[in-house]
Amino acid sequence: MHYRPLGRTGLFVSELCFGAMTFGGEGYWKNIGQQGQAEADALVGRCLDAGINFFDTANVYSYGQSEELLGKALAARRSQVVLATKVRGRMGPGQNEVGLSRYHVFDSVHASLKRLGTDHIDLLQIHGYDAATPLDETLRALDDLVRQGKVRYLGASNLAAWQLMKALGLSDHRGLSRFESLQAYYSIAGRDLERELVPLLKDQQVGLMVWSPLAGGFLSGKYRRNAEGPEGARRTTFDFPPVDRERAYNAIDVMDAVAKETGATVARVALAWLLHQPHVTTVILGAKTQAQLEDNLAATELRLSPEHLAKLDAVSRLPPEYPGWMVERQNADRLPPAR
Repeated sequence: MHYRPLGRTGLFVSELCFGAMTFGGEGYWKNIGQQGQAEADALVGRCLDAGINFFDTANVYSYGQSEELLGKALAARRSQVVLATKVRGRMGPGQNEVGLSRYHVFDSVHASLKRLGTDHIDLLQIHGYDAATPLDETLRALDDLVRQGKVRYLGASNLAAWQLMKALGLSDHRGLSRFESLQAYYSIAGRDLERELVPLLKDQQVGLMVWSPLAGGFLSGKYRRNAEGPEGARRTTFDFPPVDRERAYNAIDVMDAVAKETGATVARVALAWLLHQPHVTTVILGAKTQAQLEDNLAATELRLSPEHLAKLDAVSRLPPEYPGWMVERQNADRLPPAR
């Protein structure tokens, strides 16, 4: 296992992070996973043995069950890991049981600490933007939690580039703890964040945590052009995140060829491609079985050749879009050649 700094911090996290969204199976989340305590214990234990020191969940996953199961699975080994959770989602029927107000943030963090069985959260992430709450109210509340020692680092998830930059600017201007990471959807079938977010992350030294690296299972190797996916697969009942299927199938065709040449699987190639991207800090695994987990773990040892990377980039590259192509053209003679 390799370890990388989280953004500009001195905190090192494993390049694979285990995501506990499949733990619980309550309500809406039943479509994603229904792992109970025994399964959670086994998966978390294997991750720890493999060197993973980064675990991610959210209070809204199965409405708290995921946090409870993950906290119990980590148990005595809690001090050996970086534990991340999120706040924003609706946790009850009340008007103030959702969002990023000081009220909801404080209540949610206190509840998460109890469910996780810990006295601090290593990385607290806002789970999206809240248009109803002033951003400075949220940032001040988060900073207070850091100063109280209940939270050590702050991150964000699912923000647009302007929202993240506005937050970073406010934090810098007011001397508040800032977002050190962004958790975002990214896969070889969905490279949208390369347009605006990746340049921002590089410029501001913000770490990137990738969620759904297999595009909700679409890149698992189970799906092929002109063939339906397997019965009971997650995509059959929960078609998310959205993908351009034709472009995704083109990428799968190339990944399949690379997999055969390297003795790997399509899923492993998809994960390895992400690990080869310099702007990626960690890739979040959503494995539900030991077999899936073992294949995912093997991605850290898969070294793709320059030729393989070139083929994968060519088939999945985003089409040019303004103003990106204009910026690139105007700066062609101002930047040193890529090495």
